[in-house]
Amino acid sequence: MSLYRFVWPLLASLEPETAHSAAILALKSGIIGALYGRGYDLSVLRTEVWGRSFPNPVGLAAGFDKNAEVPLQAHALGFGFVEVGGVTPMPQPGNPSPRLFRLMKDRAIINRLGFNSEGLEVVRARLAAVRARQSQCIVGVNIGKNKDSLDATADYVASVKVLAPVADFLVINVSSPNTPGLRALQSVDALVGLTRAVREARQATGSAPPLLFKIAPDLDVADVTDICRVAVAERMDGIVVSNTTVARPSSLQSQHRGEMGGLSGAPLFNTSTQLLRGVYALTEGKLPLIGVGGIASAEQAYAKIRAGASLVQLYTAFVFQGPGVIREITQGLAALLQRDGFSSVVQAVGADHHAEGSR
Repeated sequence: MSLYRFVWPLLASLEPETAHSAAILALKSGIIGALYGRGYDLSVLRTEVWGRSFPNPVGLAAGFDKNAEVPLQAHALGFGFVEVGGVTPMPQPGNPSPRLFRLMKDRAIINRLGFNSEGLEVVRARLAAVRARQSQCIVGVNIGKNKDSLDATADYVASVKVLAPVADFLVINVSSPNTPGLRALQSVDALVGLTRAVREARQATGSAPPLLFKIAPDLDVADVTDICRVAVAERMDGIVVSNTTVARPSSLQSQHRGEMGGLSGAPLFNTSTQLLRGVYALTEGKLPLIGVGGIASAEQAYAKIRAGASLVQLYTAFVFQGPGVIREITQGLAALLQRDGFSSVVQAVGADHHAEGSR
């Protein structure tokens, strides 16, 4: 992390999207991998979810590698898995710039990118190349609808049909705040229809990547209850908890705190973890959950796992703290598991609920 302290002022002086493009280029070049490459193994962190073996439960969240340009390079840094996207069926530029804002004082980001994507076929070809290398890298794909699409379900079905053969899991993103009408898909009737359509599309491919919903942190209790009921009844494979928030906590101090878009990073941690705890209870631990939102330390990753997450993800901390944060979190997480007498991640999943139930 010390090296990143010298690089960060330069990156911070650039426009956020320019800095992001520079980070992608640096990963492609191998420079970051040479400085921060894996080179360590923590057996206590190995875990199995959906019959897949993860070297550790800490993944890179969707949004960083939207077009599947560097999943192998991200994996080599120490991430246990990578989620690329969001991917839309047809290429689209997303919303007008400026559309990405750093909230330095709050360790947060606001984005209103709007699914800027090179499209389905570009991502499929890149992931097919990853598969051809027989890499151990687990890559999921986050899929969304095109902004001008009149049939959201058809967009998701098209993506599932194309990507199922090359993805380790697929995330049905019905919770981005930056595409008009998207969050309406979290209603019960819409969600049931969408679930059945994407499951049928997956079956038609002959491939069986797990299908997950990604939900918003801004739902009320009744909506969360309905979504959990649908997910269990319709045999979805998991839920990602959660996307960015449209809420603006009064604690925000940074200049851009009033910008429209989804807020991620430190201010989202408590809200997303509380939601995760609720989803785990409502689904009675029957579905694997991916906990995401504000993770910047081993303690926070561990809190998500104890709240019910089988896997966790981060993105904003990767921006503010650099590639060294991955090793810091994984090594710290291993120490926390061992401190509390757990010999595996699986034993710690939902531990807070189990402790409450034994009182």
